[in-house]
Amino acid sequence: MNNPYGEEAPLVEMTDFTNWIVQEDDNLLIINKPGWLVCHPSKNGPMSSLVGVVREHTGADKLHLVARLDRETSGLIVFAKRPAVARKFQMAIQNRIVKKAYIALVEGEIQEPLHVDLPIARRRKGGGPVIVKSEVSYDRSSQDAVTTFIPLIAKNGYTLCRVEPETGRKHQIRVHAEEIKHRIVGDKIYGPDETLYIEFIENGWTDRMAAALPIQRQALHCYRYDFNFPEGTVSFTAPLQADMLDFCREHMGLDVVEINASITGK
Repeated sequence: MNNPYGEEAPLVEMTDFTNWIVQEDDNLLIINKPGWLVCHPSKNGPMSSLVGVVREHTGADKLHLVARLDRETSGLIVFAKRPAVARKFQMAIQNRIVKKAYIALVEGEIQEPLHVDLPIARRRKGGGPVIVKSEVSYDRSSQDAVTTFIPLIAKNGYTLCRVEPETGRKHQIRVHAEEIKHRIVGDKIYGPDETLYIEFIENGWTDRMAAALPIQRQALHCYRYDFNFPEGTVSFTAPLQADMLDFCREHMGLDVVEINASITGK
């Protein structure tokens, strides 16, 4: 595969896609999405988005995406194959009987868990060049947002964290990480220079980005879902993607066994 962070993201190969499947049955299709792929269809045809590829894989006209991720966030995506199943899982999210856990790489070494309870709103017009950026705000439009950052391994100026959001605001983890001065590694919007995001949209990965960012996408991975239904808990996990494992090895001196043990607690 060519650089997936080039000016145009590559089309998905179906042989690669089958390796992303965490679980599939008559009701659900669970995917471990890579961090370069958009969820929703784009102008480049069905194989340019996760939804398009899943349609090709299942042959279904109608798909039910229970929850999406930003393009550069990797990890768990839940598709329901039937409307009733979709409603069950979507209502679980709406009623907050779901626990989500992310794995993130952040700047700086965190020694103790950090509980962040700060409201978030879309940034006001004129606040900066990136109009999709959100921020901690006490504006009337702000919404409550709560995130806990739990350090797993802190080394060489970085921390591998488990992140548990209690609410589901847009860009919540990234906004809170920026606010507490532990930005998500590789974040083009909430990182060292938000104009990198505009440059990436226009030109793909550039030399300026390579100089400013030690990884090609935000190092954020949706690792675990626990749907706490009355009849019992349904859980899914997705292994960390190769690019984040490579970063841990190259910049923190960690091996895969050490990384996985810290994440799973085993």
